[in-house]
Amino acid sequence: MASASGKAESAGAKKIELFSGSYFAACTMGGIIACGPTHTMVTPLDLVKCRRQVDDKLYKSNTQAWKMIYSKEGLRGVFFGWTPTFVGYSLQGAGKYGFYEVFKYLYGDKLAPNANKTVVFLAASASAEALADIALCPLEAIKVRMQTTLPPFAHSLREGWGKVVSQEGYAGLYKGLYPLWGRQIPYTMVKFTSFEKTVEQIYKYLGKPKESFNSLQQTGVSFLGGYIAGIGCAVVSHPADVMVSKLNSDRKPGEGAGQAMTRIYGKIGFGGLWNGLPVRIFMIGTLTAFQWLIYDSFKVYLGLPTTGGH
Repeated sequence: MASASGKAESAGAKKIELFSGSYFAACTMGGIIACGPTHTMVTPLDLVKCRRQVDDKLYKSNTQAWKMIYSKEGLRGVFFGWTPTFVGYSLQGAGKYGFYEVFKYLYGDKLAPNANKTVVFLAASASAEALADIALCPLEAIKVRMQTTLPPFAHSLREGWGKVVSQEGYAGLYKGLYPLWGRQIPYTMVKFTSFEKTVEQIYKYLGKPKESFNSLQQTGVSFLGGYIAGIGCAVVSHPADVMVSKLNSDRKPGEGAGQAMTRIYGKIGFGGLWNGLPVRIFMIGTLTAFQWLIYDSFKVYLGLPTTGGH
C-alpha cells in the first residue's frame, strides 16, 4: 500500500496530498459521479428486473416488457423510478467509495500495516457499505415500491416519500435495511476486493509495473477489472436482491422482517431467489465496469493514482 507521505499532482498546479482530507473528499465526489448517473442510466433494466423478480409471469422476456411499457407510457415509463435511483445511488456512491478509501487507509496503513491486503479490502469495503446503505435505504424502498406495484404506489420521489411516512412513519423507510445490508455488503466486499485483486493480476499478466502504463491504459485496466468484478457481485448478491424487492412490495403491516422473509421464501422457494439473474449479471457487470472507469478517470483528472495494482 502507498505511504501516507505520497503526493499526487492535480489537474492544475495544485497538489492533493494522498490520504488528506482533500483526497478523501475527492474520492467521495468521484463516488457520486460514478454511481448516481450509471445507476440512473440502467433504470430500464432495473425496472424490468424488479418487476420480474416480484412476478415472473408478468412478462415473457425483457424485450417484451420494454415494448409493453413503452407502448403504454413512452420513454418516461421505461425510465420510471429514475429520481429515487439517482438520489439514492449518488448518496450511496459517496459513502461507498469515500469511506472505502478512508477505511482502507485506516485499517491497512494505520492500524495493521502488515495485515494481509485481501483482509483489509474485505474489512474496508464492508465497513463502507454498512454506512452507505443507511443513506441509500429510504430511496431504495421508495424506488422498489414505485417500480413493482401496478398501478404504481407513487409517481414521484416526493409523493412516494410522503406516502410511506404518512402510512408507516419514518421507520417504514428503513424496514428493508437488514436485507439491504444482506445484499449490498457481500456485493461490495466482492466488488472492491475482486476488483483490487483482478487489477493486480492483470498487471502481473502484462509483466510490467502499473506506473509504466499511461493513464488511458490504466483506466482501461480499471474497466476490465470492474467488469470481471461485477459478474461476481451479481451472482453473490442476487438472492438478497430478490428478497429486497419482495419485502418492499409484499411485506404485510406489522410483520417482522424474519417472518416476512420466511413467508416469502415459502411462496417462491430456492429457485425463485434466482429470478432475473441473467439480466442482473449484464446490468451489474456493465454498471461496475463503468463505475470503476468513471471513478478512476476522475482521480486521474485530479492527478491522483488509479485504484489497485500497487
